[in-house]
Amino acid sequence: MINTNTALLLSPLWVLLTAFIFCVLFWKQHTKIQAAIAVTSISLYLASAVGLFVTVYQSGIQVVQIGNWPAPFGITLVADLLSATMVLISAVISFAIILYSLQDISEERKRKGFYPVLLVMVFGICGSFLTGDIFNLYVWFEVMLVASFVLIVLGNRKGQLEGAVKYVTLSFISSGFLLTGTAILYKLTGTLNMADLSVAIAQHPNQELITVAAVFFLVGFGIKAAVFPFFSWLPASYPTPPISVVGLMAGLLTKVGVYALIRYFTLLFTYDLSTTHSVLLILAGLTMFFGVLGAVAQRDFKRILSFHIVSQIGYMVMGLALFTPLAIAGSVFYIIHHILVKTNLFLISGIVKVTNGYYALSKLGGVYDRFPFVTALFVISAFSLAGIPPLSGFWGKFILVKAGLEANQYLIVAVSLVVGLLTLFSMSKIWVAVFWSAQPQETQEAVTPTRKSLFKSHYMLLVSSAFLALCTLFLSFYPEALIALSKKTAEQLLDPQVYIRAVLGKNY
Repeated sequence: MINTNTALLLSPLWVLLTAFIFCVLFWKQHTKIQAAIAVTSISLYLASAVGLFVTVYQSGIQVVQIGNWPAPFGITLVADLLSATMVLISAVISFAIILYSLQDISEERKRKGFYPVLLVMVFGICGSFLTGDIFNLYVWFEVMLVASFVLIVLGNRKGQLEGAVKYVTLSFISSGFLLTGTAILYKLTGTLNMADLSVAIAQHPNQELITVAAVFFLVGFGIKAAVFPFFSWLPASYPTPPISVVGLMAGLLTKVGVYALIRYFTLLFTYDLSTTHSVLLILAGLTMFFGVLGAVAQRDFKRILSFHIVSQIGYMVMGLALFTPLAIAGSVFYIIHHILVKTNLFLISGIVKVTNGYYALSKLGGVYDRFPFVTALFVISAFSLAGIPPLSGFWGKFILVKAGLEANQYLIVAVSLVVGLLTLFSMSKIWVAVFWSAQPQETQEAVTPTRKSLFKSHYMLLVSSAFLALCTLFLSFYPEALIALSKKTAEQLLDPQVYIRAVLGKNY
């Protein structure tokens, strides 16, 4: 008999898997039925994610041992504050994306299986957050890889195929590093369970080999998270698929890599902070700096946003590298903020494409005069990304800068502030070209929607973007709740014994 907590922990996965099976039954036909199944399942996924988060917040870490095999011998699913929060934010983004896709994705792509594949991708993301052992994390990453590759190439256009080749090539390289690191740790410790590994690593006599394994995981997850110098795949592949696909990938895929870095380098690899976390700090600064330089150099809406993903990943890694309670809290806060804001900016870029027909800044303009509501959505997200007070990005950067100053890491603080200014500059470049400048003559002559027709024929695009904008405004004007959650999550992460006792129980 399944108890209540077990059902609650498994329900997000059950919902997605069941919906995938039903969608497959209507493959290539009845796309409206597929869409209804997908919307219903993502809504249930959001409800189950809320329930899981509330339970974890109130009652502590939830653990399920699949098949009743005791840890570390069986497959373990674990929901602590970090993983429950990530499942919840992934459900929020998936909900916005599934609504957006109703009018964004063509019938051709829907007939080719867009909805089932999307559900598989969300399934992989959810599993990555909930798994409790390192090999199954690799498996969940591969589920995401296959689904995201299919979503990128769906439509069979040249640009999509070129981007997909770069994406999948580096992803396979990343998988090789992860498998190698996993093999080394298994050889050294004889276990794959994260909690058991934490105990075994702390007691292992050969810490040098453990550090070698840590480097393999750092490179593997660094590629997934688009950390410098492994980020070239991201701006090459993200501008090619439809916005619904890009929005989901931009919001969640790289954050799964960041989540894995935080999980491994707070639970497993904490014995040699002067080496591992110093490297992380250097990578954070380089990721921030070179990412924003790439954004400044671009003249395409989606490519600017793609490079900004790279830049903002640096802030999240910065908090992990500083490795103080305030810094880890800053990383958690920043991840949530960035997922909402970056996803919405891509959704807005898709709405702008509808209004003008292009992504190139030179062919855009006049949006402020014609579509003030779209302009308001952009201002909220763009200014938040740049860290303009009192929006959510300001609070995230403030926490990280404060943590850096308290740790006497003045160089990384200076880099983060300079990057913030360059982010504002690149966002202002979009503002001037797309919203403030007059619409170019060539696009005026094209058939473009009026304000009334945009709201009538593309209302789901606006609803999805407005939903994420409201979430951003809530975090901006009421940041206390997320700050408190982030601090509580950081305390839990920096006390691995809580996680270990929850998973191993009497065996520990």
